[in-house]
Amino acid sequence: MDGAAGSVGPAGPGGTARPSGTAGPGDEASGPAGSGGPDGAAGPSSPAGLGGTARPDGTAGPSGAASDPAGSGSPDGAAGPSSPAGLGGTARPDGTTGPGGAASGPAGSGGLDRAAEPVDPAGVGSAAGPGGMASGPGGAGGAEGVPGGPQGAGVGVVGSLGARGLDVAVVADAWGELAQGTTGRRHYGPHGERREDAVTVFLHSFAPPPRMLVFGAIDYASAVARIGAFLGYRVTVCDARPVFATPERFPAAVEVVVDWPHHYLSGTTTDARTVICVLTHDPKFDVPLLEEALRRPAAYIGAMGSRRTHDDRMERLRAAGVPERELSRLRSPVGLDLGARTPEEVAVSVAAEIVALRWGGSGLPLTARGGAIHPR
Repeated sequence: MDGAAGSVGPAGPGGTARPSGTAGPGDEASGPAGSGGPDGAAGPSSPAGLGGTARPDGTAGPSGAASDPAGSGSPDGAAGPSSPAGLGGTARPDGTTGPGGAASGPAGSGGLDRAAEPVDPAGVGSAAGPGGMASGPGGAGGAEGVPGGPQGAGVGVVGSLGARGLDVAVVADAWGELAQGTTGRRHYGPHGERREDAVTVFLHSFAPPPRMLVFGAIDYASAVARIGAFLGYRVTVCDARPVFATPERFPAAVEVVVDWPHHYLSGTTTDARTVICVLTHDPKFDVPLLEEALRRPAAYIGAMGSRRTHDDRMERLRAAGVPERELSRLRSPVGLDLGARTPEEVAVSVAAEIVALRWGGSGLPLTARGGAIHPR
């Protein structure tokens, strides 16, 4: 795409672009021959308002959404008046909102009622760094008192959907989508009620999926890899033993690496959303690997083993010079106390601890707690 907004839909029938890059009467403009993407402004009759694309200078056509110049594909403006899906109201990387927010669709159109797009300005998917969330209609006035994102995120919200309850519900779900780098529709009541469908909101995350690094190609690792993929992680399994580290044993992993764990970790990238699971259960692997892991950015670092293994591992890490501040990041023995027995049950306990740590959950049964279940 050359100058097109990221949420632009299909073109209307009939119209073609003039050589100058302006739109013909009935359709989305197209760029020069062979450019492979639109390079002009949409005509006023593009169906459902989705044909509007950005001109090269970043301004919007009559019925479309503005886009950053040079075909970045990241919208930077407001929806045109006829964009029924509300796809134009997106957040700029600096956290400000385009002038129009997100437009609502005509009654009965079946389109989206609101759009909310949490943006990661760093472009690397750090859950602690989104610049904000644009939402409409109106796009003016912050959603005061709306809870923020994951633990330690400390990022505000820009704009409002018009009802505080709806703001709270959408912001909570948007953080969830952003944390996993996913995009999708959510349905709510007019004041954010769950399990209702009066309002449809499109949540668009500009972030890649987070990574899960699983070290130790054992049966437990296969179960952890499967549940990690289910949660939306991009899973890598690493083990120094080629007879165990095979793609056939770990079909849920995006990659299976044969290498010494600490050597692989020292040469790969982690960020504030990365999950590191150490299942090697062997000091010659565990200690150098954890020395490397504990000094890196990561959302979660867990190590499997009994309490005796844990105590021995901590002594070895202290002897290696790892400071207490870094040791406090280690979740060991790994997982929540679910009474797990099978590899799959252990994987559930590990996943539960990852989720609880990310969002500040207590890990207690909801029947033992009072108050609201979801943020309000």
